[in-house]
Amino acid sequence: MTLPIHNKPQSRFSGVLLVMGILLIAANLRAPFTGIAPVLDQIINHFNLSGSQAGFITTLPLIAFAIISPMAAMFARRQGLEHALFAALILILLGILTRFIDSSTMLYVGTTVIGIGIAIANVLLPSLIKRDFATKVALMTSAYVLTMGMASGGFSALVFPLSQFNGLGWQLALGSSAMLTVAGLIVWTAQLGKHTKPASMSQFTPSSKSVWRYLLAWQVTLLLGLNSFLTYIIITWLPSILTDTGHSAVEAGAYHGAFQISTALPGLVLIPLLAKLKDQSALSFILGLLSAGSAIGLLYMPNLAFFWTIMLGFCSGGCFILGLSFISLRTDDPYQAASLSGMSQSVGYLLAAIGPMMAGALHTSTGSWEAPLWLCIIAALLCALCGFGGGRNTTLNKSAEA
Repeated sequence: MTLPIHNKPQSRFSGVLLVMGILLIAANLRAPFTGIAPVLDQIINHFNLSGSQAGFITTLPLIAFAIISPMAAMFARRQGLEHALFAALILILLGILTRFIDSSTMLYVGTTVIGIGIAIANVLLPSLIKRDFATKVALMTSAYVLTMGMASGGFSALVFPLSQFNGLGWQLALGSSAMLTVAGLIVWTAQLGKHTKPASMSQFTPSSKSVWRYLLAWQVTLLLGLNSFLTYIIITWLPSILTDTGHSAVEAGAYHGAFQISTALPGLVLIPLLAKLKDQSALSFILGLLSAGSAIGLLYMPNLAFFWTIMLGFCSGGCFILGLSFISLRTDDPYQAASLSGMSQSVGYLLAAIGPMMAGALHTSTGSWEAPLWLCIIAALLCALCGFGGGRNTTLNKSAEA
């Protein structure tokens, strides 16, 4: 079966609409669920939740990522990339609206639906960028990662003040992210006349050995997974950690926003740099060590929390970008790359889902954030070791022969 050929934009205006649509979709890929953290204490008090139950709110989208991500390409092959991305935005909007219902069950349901929508868009948006901007992949990837970080960071900084403004409350404050989703839906309607499909995996020739049997594949996978474990503990609990160490709720929300913005900034530096660096072992190792040092700083020098937060976000974002790049750099063919991507996503999202719940349970049992932060420190040190191995200038097949 021949896949339909994509028609390139016929005018500059249609090209601008496409770029705007991509960036608006990117703006919806984190903010609707990471914005919960600054008002998490309000939600805990409103529904009388335990630490583990509260951590589960952030965990739900990650579980959805792990389950839905492998199905996204199949959905796009049936519906077309443009229609699948539109459906993803619809799901995100439905999830946001569901959380207006004053029920803890609906809070979980709405957050799950948001996670399903984000999972679909997460998988398909890079595919669309590679197809429509083949000569500008690095530029567009940097732009959409930066947009994602700016939107989630800005929303995190605003959501607590919004919840206090004229007694709006946390539900309306969280619901305000729907404005970004509606804007995305409106702009993306310009793409619905197209019905193009992603490349089929049947085009790839399977490698003889499963990627799960390579040490190098596990190093890349655990670099991404442990980094996600650390990142989502911080995304979920940073405002609570900061308020418990004497910072105001407004400061905590602003720092939380700064953390997310800083995770996007490495894209501006690393994506162009990666083309010049053959071996990324030292860079990966240093970023992991700096992450560990920043978590130690949060624990023992909370008066410098803003610096540690920015540093932690930058290093976390750097490890994420390196890990994603290793999926292509360390594989020998497209099938291996797709297999390693699936392996790293399944393990990575599982670790990311466990992190916030473990941290919440540890805080509930100890009454302190010391144990959760030590979890982050250990994860960062392991990231450094995995990054050192995964950053070597080799590929899976060559590493097995060595």
